[in-house]
Amino acid sequence: MRRRTPSLLTVLLTALAALLLAAPAASAHTELESSAPADGTRLARTPAAVRLTFSEPVELDDVHVTVGGRQLAVSRSGGGSRAVEVTVPRTSGRSGLTLVWQVLDMEDGHPTSGTLSFRLTAKAAPAAAAPAAPEPSETVRTVWAAVRWAGYLALAVYVGGLAFLALLWPQGALDRRTRRVLTLSWATGLAASLLAPGLQEAYGTLGSLGTVFRRAAYADLLGTQVGVVAACRVLMWVLAAIVLAAVLQGGDRTARSPGWRVGALAVALGLLRTTSMTGHNSEGTHPGWGAVADVVHLLGVSLWLGGLTLLLTGVLPRRRPAELKAVVSGYSTLAGVSVAAIVAAGAVLTWQVVGSLGALVHTGYGRLLLLKLAVLALVLLLAQRSRGWVRTRLDIAVLLRGDRLTVRPFVHSVAAETGLVLVVLAATSLLVTSAPGR
Repeated sequence: MRRRTPSLLTVLLTALAALLLAAPAASAHTELESSAPADGTRLARTPAAVRLTFSEPVELDDVHVTVGGRQLAVSRSGGGSRAVEVTVPRTSGRSGLTLVWQVLDMEDGHPTSGTLSFRLTAKAAPAAAAPAAPEPSETVRTVWAAVRWAGYLALAVYVGGLAFLALLWPQGALDRRTRRVLTLSWATGLAASLLAPGLQEAYGTLGSLGTVFRRAAYADLLGTQVGVVAACRVLMWVLAAIVLAAVLQGGDRTARSPGWRVGALAVALGLLRTTSMTGHNSEGTHPGWGAVADVVHLLGVSLWLGGLTLLLTGVLPRRRPAELKAVVSGYSTLAGVSVAAIVAAGAVLTWQVVGSLGALVHTGYGRLLLLKLAVLALVLLLAQRSRGWVRTRLDIAVLLRGDRLTVRPFVHSVAAETGLVLVVLAATSLLVTSAPGR
């Protein structure tokens, strides 16, 4: 059995490298493809209008163009949903004209910005310094990443925790610590799903933290695809409260019930899907594969981390020999399947989002992804090396009927693995708020 694991890892790593080398370039966020007049053109006078054509369809409300800090009117130009026309006021006494544009991606709300400069031949005075392109607030981005991390953690503990109860430990539904952990994960998930859309809107519109709680911001957001997905995610967390309340009231009998398991599965898939729709998986040449891979990736992480959390906070403190032997052995198998799913889905997502080996190495997004992969590889290596040790300690713990001194090292091992997985989740939340490599 020990010889098969390195071979499997070698095959998975080889497949990942092959996907990266053969991957097509991914189309990241909405970009400006062209303008009329073109950037850098010499003009006799200020143009009455400038036409902008983007790489993807855009909404008029998502396109902002300024000149000298003044907002310009934007309208449709007749070139389809990807083109807009900007009305430019007449100017005199200048040698150049600089337009600052910014557009929000319709899929995930990320902003892209840039400048267009035109030289005017009829000049009468030195040109003013070109204004810098607007930048999103780093404070908003940091808070958004923190909320996303809390949301991912809550999702993993809730989904993985319910799966742990249903598949391995139904009697845990009566455990006080386990009930508290699941309730806290649900409350955190609901709070994160309510806050994240406002933070994303503030980040995309270059606003501040003060704009997050404005009613108008949420009203505008509900008219977009991002807002609809966010509303669906909140609804799924509301339904998740019903599923959780049922198992907390019914105990192990409910956890074993086929009807409850089907309902929990439906809610879990809804939470996973609505969470994955706010990431970068839809970008690239095969968005369908990206969507499936992202759900599988989130499910694998949830089963892994949620199981670790209940193992650490619920099963191990009870120190019941028969329970330890049955639950830990079953979780070891479940964790192995989850890790295999994470690696396979991660390879597909890397190929889908990053698009090339060069983007993986030479972009900030790619380097952050490499950091996440490095931490994940470290977790897998430590878990593989400690498997034999854990089995030995577990056998001793069972023989000594859950003695505290024999269980404590096992608790430390599970806690260390849980901490490293939390670091992986932190890198994931940063990846969601970053622009993919191009």
